[in-house]
Amino acid sequence: MTEVRIRSYGPADRAAGLRLWGELVRQEQKLYGEESYGTSFEEYLTRLELSGVWVADHDPDGVIGLAGLVLDGARGRVEPVVVTARHRGRGVGRALLRQVAEHAGRRGLRQLLVAPQTRNQAALRCLHAAGYDRLAAVELALDLQDARRSAAPPVGLHDLQFRS
Repeated sequence: MTEVRIRSYGPADRAAGLRLWGELVRQEQKLYGEESYGTSFEEYLTRLELSGVWVADHDPDGVIGLAGLVLDGARGRVEPVVVTARHRGRGVGRALLRQVAEHAGRRGLRQLLVAPQTRNQAALRCLHAAGYDRLAAVELALDLQDARRSAAPPVGLHDLQFRS
């Protein structure tokens, strides 16, 4: 793993947070042709149910990752998890996820949920490696405006095939 220090987000991290949020939005646009994060970074930081935000700090590159925990009753939702493109695949996301899980455990939460987009195979692999291996819910979509077929292979679930 890349040598990083996971620490709480602070006001001095605003520019890095905006940069990472921009990377997240661009990645979604690349995968789906549209932005699905309908909120800005500033709006995200002011959510009342936001329990904490952590950053991955790398010397000499500075802040290279960000993850947050949103409270939802006795459960928590990891939202978002983003690592700058140059440092992906090096364990930074898993380190951020461990920090979120430790914090959630100290708060007495019973479960952590995360909702990656199905086309984002790298995110799915990272989350699975971090222990997120139980399907908690499935959200299906009917695309009313874009009839293009995804190049991604179909996903099978209960003998049914779904596009991603």
